[in-house]
Formats: sequence, structure tokens, C-alpha cells
Amino acid sequence: MKARIVYASMTGNDADMADILEEDLQDLGFDVETSEAEFTDASDYLSSDLCIFITYTYGEGTMTDDIADFYDQLKDLDLSGKYFAVMGSGDKMYADHFCENVFDFEKMFKQVGAKEVTKPVTIENAPNDNDIDAIDNAAKEMADQLNG
Repeated sequence: MKARIVYASMTGNDADMADILEEDLQDLGFDVETSEAEFTDASDYLSSDLCIFITYTYGEGTMTDDIADFYDQLKDLDLSGKYFAVMGSGDKMYADHFCENVFDFEKMFKQVGAKEVTKPVTIENAPNDNDIDAIDNAAKEMADQLNG
């Protein structure tokens, strides 16, 4: 199974999440490729079985340029037959907008035909031990869904 992790990270928190997930999925037998959103074209998902997007939500939910560009590219794809998962970080100080961009991408993946394999993992700021457990569990769910 081939997994593609694309992430956007302003502070390093989402890069850390991508690293944790990449290692988990490799341990579970996936062939994983990871890249930053600003250096990736959404069409790269077409050669993968599992499409993963990890993003931060800045302030009140407005997408920064690198995230918005990738989102716009994603809109034009047909990911029927593909699986997806989304994760990301936010700040609960922006309660109404906490991890809003994660859920924006969840909706878009569904709109372009991909099937969700696990619920979104959302964390506040940097991943702590509980967050790492949540990422680990999500990776196991992904493997169970795709290999089961």
C-alpha cells in the first residue's frame, strides 16, 4: 500500500505530526512518501492508495497561501477509489475556529470522492504523549481499513 502524507507547518508542530505518522505507517508496512504542501502538487495523490493531509489552522481559520493553493488544486481532482485521513493542530484560544482547516480538507476530500479511513486527529499546539497515542491509533485504523 502506498501512502502520501502532505503537510503544512508554520511552527513545526504539523511537521512533527507528519514524522510520527510516517514512522507509524512504515512500521505497519506502508510505502510512505512525505512532503510539504508548498512543494507538492495535489495530483501527487493520484499515485497513492492513502492520501493524508496534515495542516495547521492559523488564527480565525483563514487559510494561508500555501494551504489555500493546495486546497484549490485538490478541488480539481477525482480521488474516487482512494482513501484519506486528515490531521492538524490549532489553538483553542480561537475556540470557534479550532482546527477549522482540518475539517475544511476533510469535506473537500469527500467532495472529490475519497473515502475517510479514520476520524480527524486534532491537537492543540505541539503533540504531547496523548496526541502521539492518538496519531498511533489513527495509523493502526488506517492499516486495518486498508489491509483488512
